[in-house]
Amino acid sequence: MAAPTGPTVRRMQLGWELKRLREKSGFTLVQAVDGLTFSTSKLYRVENGLTALPKVADLRELLDRYGVEDEEDVTFLVETHRDSLNRGWWAQYRSTMPSGMAMYVGLESGARTIRAWQPNVVFALLQTERYAWEMLQAAKAVEETTTEFIVRTTQLRMERKEALTRNTEPCELSVILDESALRRVIGSSEIMREQYAEIDELARLDNVTVQVLPMATPTYRANYNFALLTFGGPMPTVVQADVSEGSNVSDKDTTVWSYSRRFDALRAGALAPAETPRFLQRLAREI
Repeated sequence: MAAPTGPTVRRMQLGWELKRLREKSGFTLVQAVDGLTFSTSKLYRVENGLTALPKVADLRELLDRYGVEDEEDVTFLVETHRDSLNRGWWAQYRSTMPSGMAMYVGLESGARTIRAWQPNVVFALLQTERYAWEMLQAAKAVEETTTEFIVRTTQLRMERKEALTRNTEPCELSVILDESALRRVIGSSEIMREQYAEIDELARLDNVTVQVLPMATPTYRANYNFALLTFGGPMPTVVQADVSEGSNVSDKDTTVWSYSRRFDALRAGALAPAETPRFLQRLAREI
C-alpha cells in the first residue's frame, strides 16, 4: 500500500513513529531531549502531530539517540519530515479557519477512507455550494462572522469535495445521515431539492456510500456528529468528534474502538444504501 500523502498526515505519521521509537528505547520525554536544542513540550507536540521538527538535523539527532542505524529507515523518516514541512493546498484559507480546522482538513485530504455520522445537517463533503452558503449566511449575525468568512469557507468546502472525485486514489466515503438532517430546510425548498440531487449523484460513485437513518426507526443514534478516518501505511485510525466541549481529534485505541462501535450500530439501524435514491426522491416531492 502506498504511503500516506499530504503534509498533515505525513507530520502525524512521523510523530507516531518517533513516539514508538522513543518508547521502544525506554526514554522519557525529558531524557529524549536532554542536551538537544528543543524542549519536552516541543517533542510532545511533534509526537502528537501538532507541529513539525524545525530541522532535519534535529530529527537525525533523535534517531541517533534512539539507536536507529538502518540507512533505509533513516532516509524514509527524513523524507517524511521534509514532506511534513510542505504547505497544504488549504493553507490559503487559514486566516478564516476556526481553531483546529486546518488539522482536520489536512487529515481529511490525506484519508483513504472516511466513515461518518451526521445527525444535524448534510455532511460537509456532500453539500452543494448553495446549501453551504445559506447555512453559513443564516449564522452570520449570531456568530458575528464576515462575508469574507462565508465566501472563503464555502470555497474551502467545495475544494474539500474533490477528495471524492480526484483521479488518483479518491477517498472512500461511507456516510450515515439522520433523516432530520435532510428534512431541516436550509435556504429554501429549491436548494434542498438541489441538495438531494447532489447526494444522489455522489452516492452513485463507486467510492461513496450514503445511508439514511429514518426518524421513525427505534434504534441507537448518537446526538453529535463524528468521523473515523483511516490512512495508508502504519498510520493509526483517527476519530474526529464534535462533542459538547468542542471538536476533538484522537487516535487512542479505546476512543477509535468506541466510535467504531457507534458507527456500526448506526449503520445497522439505517436503510440499505440501495434505498437512498428512493428516499431522497420522496423527500424532494414532500418538501
